Amino acid sequence: MANTIVQTTEEYEQFLKSAMPLLLNRASEYAKKILRETDQWKDNVSHEKLALRLGYELVERFLEYARHEIPCRPFLLLDSFVAKYFSQPNSFLYNDQAHTPLGIFIEGLTSRAVISRDALIAQFTHFYGLTSSQVIRLLGLSAEQSQRIYKNVTRWRQSGWLRTMKEIGLALPSITNLERQLQTEPDAINQKARDLLLQFQSHYRKSEPDHYPCHDAEKWEEMFVEGHGQDYRTWHLAMCLPCLKMVYGLKIEERAHSEPFDLKLQIQPMGLVST
Repeated sequence: MANTIVQTTEEYEQFLKSAMPLLLNRASEYAKKILRETDQWKDNVSHEKLALRLGYELVERFLEYARHEIPCRPFLLLDSFVAKYFSQPNSFLYNDQAHTPLGIFIEGLTSRAVISRDALIAQFTHFYGLTSSQVIRLLGLSAEQSQRIYKNVTRWRQSGWLRTMKEIGLALPSITNLERQLQTEPDAINQKARDLLLQFQSHYRKSEPDHYPCHDAEKWEEMFVEGHGQDYRTWHLAMCLPCLKMVYGLKIEERAHSEPFDLKLQIQPMGLVST
């Protein structure tokens, strides 16, 4: 059956009626094979579930992809589709934690921040617990530019957060359970979140312009004194925990005598608008 050829859309639809279970099993088994070959596999229930989930996700995407490749051999085309998907650089498929509610939330918000300024600004609160006024001081913004922060935050609270949760597939029960875990074991959850965030930020900063590198403390001080690079500061500091910690120490920590800065996860958008 692997060499079955479908010549028309009608033949493809007919083929799917009987072949769907075989496609799902093939995708899961091939995903498992690739994970083994890349030393990312363990013989346990968690990894078996991961392979099944990947199989379903890949077949769901494949079904639409294959419609545009007719005539084709669907089973062989599926193999190619799965292999191409796994060959993506720095794929998160190999990280079990990336598919937990915590991983989905952090990766989803980080990926959204690449294309949405509202989500970009919201990261300062969701990941670090900063108020709007702290964000403004951290970025060194003028009064006129500060108004944009409040507008970003307001839109995020009104519609952005809920829309993003729906887009990344994080339902209310998962959010509620994640918040419960955060209340009962905050140190453990924040440590997991910190590790994931560093990985995701490194990946998504590849969309950052080449002239937006990390800087040492002296260079950051120079940029703030000269008033340059406000767009850069807004983007890079939201997407780079190490640089953000450094700048927080320069701009806020010493003046406010506050606790050392670190990740402080906040799932829902409560308190995003500074009082």
